[in-house]
Amino acid sequence: MKLKLTNLMLMGALCLSANVFAATGDKYPKTKSPNDPPKKYIDPANMNLSVKPGDDFFDYANGNWIKQNAIPAKETRWGSFNILRQENTNRLLGLLNEVSKTPGQPKGSLKQRVGDLYASGMDSLTIEKKGYTPITADLARINKITDVKGVVNELVYERVNGIGSPLFGFGVGQDEKHVDRYIVTLRQGGTSLPDRDNYLKDDARSKKIQDALKTYITTLFTLTGTDAETAAKNAGIIFELEKSLAKSQLSRVAQRDPNATYNKLSVADFSKTTPHLNWVQILPMLKAAGQDTIIVGQPTFFKDADALLASTSVEDWKTYLKWNILRGSASSLSSPFVNAGFAYSSALSGQKAQTPRSERMSGLVDGSIGELLGQLYVEKYFTPAAKKYMIDLVNNLKATLGDRIKRLDWMSEETKARALKKLAAFRVKIGYPDKWEAYDGLVINRDDYAGNLRRIAVWRYNFNVSRLGKPVDRTRFGMTPPTVNASYNPTNNEIAFPAGILQFPFFDFGADDAVNYGGIGAVIGHEMTHGFDDEGRQYDADGTLRDWWTKADADKFKTRADQVVGQYNAFTVLDTIHVNGKLTLGENLADLGGLNVAYEAYKKTKQGRSDTKIDGFTPDQRFFLSWAQVWRSAQRPEAAAQRILTDPHSPEQFRTNAPVVNMDAWYTAFDVKPGDKMYKKPEDRIKVW
Repeated sequence: MKLKLTNLMLMGALCLSANVFAATGDKYPKTKSPNDPPKKYIDPANMNLSVKPGDDFFDYANGNWIKQNAIPAKETRWGSFNILRQENTNRLLGLLNEVSKTPGQPKGSLKQRVGDLYASGMDSLTIEKKGYTPITADLARINKITDVKGVVNELVYERVNGIGSPLFGFGVGQDEKHVDRYIVTLRQGGTSLPDRDNYLKDDARSKKIQDALKTYITTLFTLTGTDAETAAKNAGIIFELEKSLAKSQLSRVAQRDPNATYNKLSVADFSKTTPHLNWVQILPMLKAAGQDTIIVGQPTFFKDADALLASTSVEDWKTYLKWNILRGSASSLSSPFVNAGFAYSSALSGQKAQTPRSERMSGLVDGSIGELLGQLYVEKYFTPAAKKYMIDLVNNLKATLGDRIKRLDWMSEETKARALKKLAAFRVKIGYPDKWEAYDGLVINRDDYAGNLRRIAVWRYNFNVSRLGKPVDRTRFGMTPPTVNASYNPTNNEIAFPAGILQFPFFDFGADDAVNYGGIGAVIGHEMTHGFDDEGRQYDADGTLRDWWTKADADKFKTRADQVVGQYNAFTVLDTIHVNGKLTLGENLADLGGLNVAYEAYKKTKQGRSDTKIDGFTPDQRFFLSWAQVWRSAQRPEAAAQRILTDPHSPEQFRTNAPVVNMDAWYTAFDVKPGDKMYKKPEDRIKVW
């Protein structure tokens, strides 16, 4: 399915120092010893006070911390998000080590499946002995293919049997224009590199990444017994096939238009445009029988892919299909396969050392059966007090955003009424789901890591297609409880905040309001604003993709959005690579709106109305410094360059600096004046929501 989910930090990254871990504690609210030193939520030792806040606010707020905290070898970025994620990983490892060392739990129970999945992934001796035998039957099956029909049958087989998703994307999700129904969705796919431009550009950085992929392909084929010459030839075949597919893909910017990717077609008519991909026959094979219409994200891609099926030899397709098996399974095979995967990913990201196996397995369990593991996490690390605090905070910010909408000078009363209706309809999910997923029928065996992964993939596939014909379930959470992130889902018109993010630097019961509103308050405002960003604004109160704006108001919104695009287009990383203001527009609008909403809500608090300093900073200064330290981060050059292509979020220094220069209160708080590098004239400051 095409997932229209907007996250606070899709690719995560950030960190503080070790004292944060001691401060966050394991339960809310925390109990402190009378002998504990007072916590400095805004610590001048982390700041570069030699820099004027009006010249570079990110450096002023975070400069010393960044200088004093090197990026760990196993990370591509390091900052506040990373530290909090590492803390949650440590918590999960404690839970996993405990439950995995008590074998003999009732078969099918929560603790049996969580513990045995982790134990199977940690059983490196068994994994090494098996080598690549878990995929030998798959490779042998592909060898028997003799025609295009066999290629198509294999495309289907791999999906239904939890092996992979070659050539195109397939899933079942909400119909964006009939949100109470599930529908089959097809989307472009078939490539290995992170973005289509990685194939199409010929600069030195792109060529390095292309060569890394070819080396990876060659290595994996060699590890399965293919001679070096043939393996290198296979790499060339696969790269050219994927490059052809990349040429037919829509860019990430083009895909941000939900109407452009909503193409509802009859199955019969669509099949006529792809004669080698007969969807009338394929959909029942995919367990999606009885469908007369489907959503096709990129129809031209499928026409081109179908033509490629006809023009490319069956032997080349067999090579491509084997590659799909290899790359999809490499991380679950013996160490030579895993090491080859790391060498490839490090070329893209700059990561210096492989993540420890225990941490990889912790992430895998969380990502695979996270609502089982999440129950253990919530029981130990999340309390009703934190949930109630969040509910109260959300209600405060929701009322504040409503007030701001009512005061907009560029929007008509007609559109305001519809915007307020949408805001009132927001669903709010906090901490964890009301109903936990039981993963009924999923079997986990302690001595079968690769088999466990295959069975999990099959379960997830069957669950997805089983939704056809059923009422839409709006209760599902979408993220696991330990996740350090937040999200907005436009087709549900909902905002969600997992338990994992409700910790310092975002939130702390012991912190003053300025710190909490500059942290989690701005996160809440960010997700709310996504409902009114350039994509989210196209969905109405019940989540339907439907235009509810007057044309005049839509034009005024676009004028302001274009100003935001221009502001971010001017930013560069690594001196020469420009931020893509159109790709990052939704997140940039959410940052700008979220910080404004949080600030106005904060000013309603007792501290917000006072001038009392804490640790030498005024309340308003603490609010903006809290925002800045949320985005405290450094990253490797390779990761920075790749993110510009793929990440809809701007780099952290711009997420810090760009919104504040549009807020009058920031200028007052730090006495920013003409001549300071970040100064913008009042009439040039961008105001949207």
